[in-house]
Amino acid sequence: MKKLVVFSGAGMSAESGINTFRDSDGLWEQYRIEDVATPEAWKRDPELVQRFYNQRRKHILSAKPNAAHLLIAELEEFFDVHVITQNIDDLHERAGSSQVIHLHGNIRLAKSSGPNAEYSTEFYPVEGSEQDLSKHFCKDGYPLRPHVVWFGEAVPAYADAQDCVQDADIFIVIGTSLQVYPVAGLIHEIPAHCSAYYIDPKADQQQLPPQFQKIVMTATQGMQHLKEWLEQQH
Repeated sequence: MKKLVVFSGAGMSAESGINTFRDSDGLWEQYRIEDVATPEAWKRDPELVQRFYNQRRKHILSAKPNAAHLLIAELEEFFDVHVITQNIDDLHERAGSSQVIHLHGNIRLAKSSGPNAEYSTEFYPVEGSEQDLSKHFCKDGYPLRPHVVWFGEAVPAYADAQDCVQDADIFIVIGTSLQVYPVAGLIHEIPAHCSAYYIDPKADQQQLPPQFQKIVMTATQGMQHLKEWLEQQH
């Protein structure tokens, strides 16, 4: 069975109504990145940061996987499908994808806010949308913070993602501007034999290695088109 790897970004979840910082000129529900998405922000005002992510989590819980998520999950019938996502939502899992690497964390989980939190490998499921600084603690006594990679933090899952793409037979990039490093470097890790596709409404404006075929479509349109073609080739 051929190995098919999907690398998804914010455009993947946009059709489910989940916005990004870039969609709103650097603002996310009227917050600045520096105030809610950095380790310094947590140290300065953990209540504000926790409240912000509680809002995000509530929004994500109310969202539903879109057709593109479902089409990717359906490909597991024909391929060994692995998803690598920059998104902190769990829409790929809810759509049925069984192998998902979250590069930037998963908002449905929490972790210790203690020293070296960015490298933590112990996660706590978040029941519902609310985390409370005064009630929810890790076993070492530190308040739980969202399992989200903040700006300025390491990306521990990147090594797993590199390993995943290096033996891919088919590589699909969907809904990412490829502006966030180091994760954007994954497009250069695929083997020479790999068939590579880039799905984005602005795909024709993106500079990509010649190995990539550009599909100028939305996530859903592009996945529908590509899924039909891949199944015919299978």
